[in-house]
Amino acid sequence: MTSPSPDALMPFYAMDILKRAKLLEGQGRSVCHLEVGEPGQPPAPRVIEAVRQALPQPQGYTNAKGMTELREGLARYYEEQHGVSLDPDLILATMGSSAGFILAFHTAFRPGARIAITRPGYPAYVNTLLGLGFGIAEIPVTAARGWHLSGADIEAAYARQPFEGLLFASPANPTGAAVDRAGLADIISTCKRLGVTFISDEIYHGLDYRGPSVSALELTRDAIVINSFSKYYCMTGWRIGWMVMPEALVRRAEILQQNLFISAPTLSQIAATVALGERDYAEVQKASYATNRTLLTDGLRQLGFDLPVSGDGAFYAYAGIKRFSDDSLAFCEAMLDQAGVAATPGIDFDRTDGHGYVRFSYAGTRQSIDMALERLSRFLSVGG
Repeated sequence: MTSPSPDALMPFYAMDILKRAKLLEGQGRSVCHLEVGEPGQPPAPRVIEAVRQALPQPQGYTNAKGMTELREGLARYYEEQHGVSLDPDLILATMGSSAGFILAFHTAFRPGARIAITRPGYPAYVNTLLGLGFGIAEIPVTAARGWHLSGADIEAAYARQPFEGLLFASPANPTGAAVDRAGLADIISTCKRLGVTFISDEIYHGLDYRGPSVSALELTRDAIVINSFSKYYCMTGWRIGWMVMPEALVRRAEILQQNLFISAPTLSQIAATVALGERDYAEVQKASYATNRTLLTDGLRQLGFDLPVSGDGAFYAYAGIKRFSDDSLAFCEAMLDQAGVAATPGIDFDRTDGHGYVRFSYAGTRQSIDMALERLSRFLSVGG
């Protein structure tokens, strides 16, 4: 694996593990892929058919904000799923949520501004902020409290080190933690009181196992909301997402989009427009994740992993490995090389305490999870 760079950028270890796993498969090895958050099924058949029909036509740039049909479809989505009336002009189609983060940071904050994130959290938050020259304030969350963030946590962190923005995901990667409506309202009201701009990462919306996901737009119009078709709609490689901006910021975001990305990929926008009408298909996939969630979490606990909570949403198990190792990267490398099981070391998500955790994804097939648990049992029985 590669080392950190001098400016504190770290590798995205999930992708390093994936690269190593692909090399092993190229050598004829069998690998169970539990390392990346990638649905095991393709997009809905109607999505594929829409793209097939569009392919013979020229595919030029779209409006920088995105196709009108897509943005109108997203406005209907918020009306139907969240009871929110939304002007399509406040919506921008983006090249996945990754582009949405870049646009959000540059739109809402001055150069060098400090943005708060939870620890553990999605590694690209840290690396993107550092790479763009922004500062970071980490707010630790703990397994003892279900990995949940509270308004009190935000206030305490702000008192230690003030920040201009908070980027928060619910459900979260890697823990699967999701706040309920009251919890989200607490976070939003705390940010408002402190003068902190709130960015809501909602890319795992729809994959909440307790009930409907709550959007920040149900509680405020001052938040920047970022979402993606990657997870719920099974479209990771299509690189298509969207963001909803406060009215005062939308023109600046559009100008940045024009110059940084021009527009999201046209074919992916066509696919996404159709995907919005395929929620029945997406719900079938969600049901399979729910089954996998029980299978994997129960299996990991029986093998001795520390997993006090199963996670409220997304499709990850963030498991403690203190019984086996105090070096999550070495543990994952050995697990891959010796057992053919690919998972992501906790240091991807937490540079301070992640050495004691591993993230397993259950977004794939039940067969891959069954096989992974069998291989892990043999691997652990011989001491790793």
